Amino acid sequence: MAKRILVVTQHFWPENFRINDMVEGFLQDGLEVDVLCGLPNYPKGEWFDGYSAQGPWEEHYGTAQVFRAKEWPRKGNTSVNIFLNYVSWPLYAWRALDRLPGGYDAVFCFNTSPVLMCWPAIRYAKKHKIPFTNYVLDLWPENLYSVLPVKNSLLRRIAQGVSDHLYRKADRLIAMSGPLQQRLCQRTGKPETAVAAIPQYCEDFYAVPQPDEELAARFAGRFNLVFTGTFTPAQSLDMVLRAVLDARAAGAENLHLLLVGDGMSRESLQDLARELNAGDAVTFYGSVPAQEVPRFTTLADALLISLSDSPDLGLTVPGKLASYMAAGKPVIASMNGAGAEAVRESGGGLVSPACDQQALAENLLRLYRMDPAGRTQLGEKAKAYYLAHYRRAELLRRLETFILQGE
Repeated sequence: MAKRILVVTQHFWPENFRINDMVEGFLQDGLEVDVLCGLPNYPKGEWFDGYSAQGPWEEHYGTAQVFRAKEWPRKGNTSVNIFLNYVSWPLYAWRALDRLPGGYDAVFCFNTSPVLMCWPAIRYAKKHKIPFTNYVLDLWPENLYSVLPVKNSLLRRIAQGVSDHLYRKADRLIAMSGPLQQRLCQRTGKPETAVAAIPQYCEDFYAVPQPDEELAARFAGRFNLVFTGTFTPAQSLDMVLRAVLDARAAGAENLHLLLVGDGMSRESLQDLARELNAGDAVTFYGSVPAQEVPRFTTLADALLISLSDSPDLGLTVPGKLASYMAAGKPVIASMNGAGAEAVRESGGGLVSPACDQQALAENLLRLYRMDPAGRTQLGEKAKAYYLAHYRRAELLRRLETFILQGE
């Protein structure tokens, strides 16, 4: 009989998160899957077409049954609305647990922010005496502070206590890197056998070039530095924009920052671009479906990944890095910790410390002046690292084995 998994995640299709592909992978590998999730409104805080505060509450994603619970939409990504979004969905999801058909062998939470997202999963697993695995993508409360500047010491102690309590309640935890695995073991008292270090994989389509004549013509004659993903304070894109302008002033006159995505920082970044008279140095392209991202990585001369100067953000290797390396293009990394070490180890790009505007500008200028053969070699090394470390099939098997161990 096929094993059955309940996936709990606030963010799911048609929102653009890797859990969509993970569910597809579970189904392809013969597992049966139900998903408990929210109503799609990320990242803009507006309901997706076909959705509203009135549902729909049940759908199918392939052969997976999808059960949706209410949530307060992010509505412009103000601090108040993000907070209400964070706390509302776990409460509504808890009330929705009775709608689930049951019969599961394990519960799996794809735990982006907030950490509270895993609470309904804990409740269900405890009630039905089945193992619960928490896939920790955003370490809390540290990740919270990179988005919302919580200064009150009492609130910070509460956030720390709640986060540690929820992590301890999981039977198993999955970390994105060795350093995060060690941190979670320290905070929960769990042995390493209960905390697996499994990198985020990359969907196979990121490794297939998608030449786009229209894009190539539009951005011809430029050295295109491409960033894809969500715009939040954690990415320090304001610093990146300043570094790009510094590099252009130092001789990289055709350097162009192409931002593909959206998020809570977009408006402030656009305001900064106007303030700095960035002109044609930056283009805000907007969001595209994940399957279209290779159109932009194929166009790119280099791919940018950046994180703010937080030691806790440095514990993880962002999933974006895998998709960048799959594209076989040089990686420009402005970050610390595990992600920076992966780029160095691969030999597939240039690394500067997080939030070091001068060092990033120098690396941009260095790559800009590098001969094409040298940049091609960097891209080949990045692709080789992807093939060795971030292949989808192998990492999915490791996830499934860990989630269902002993079942």
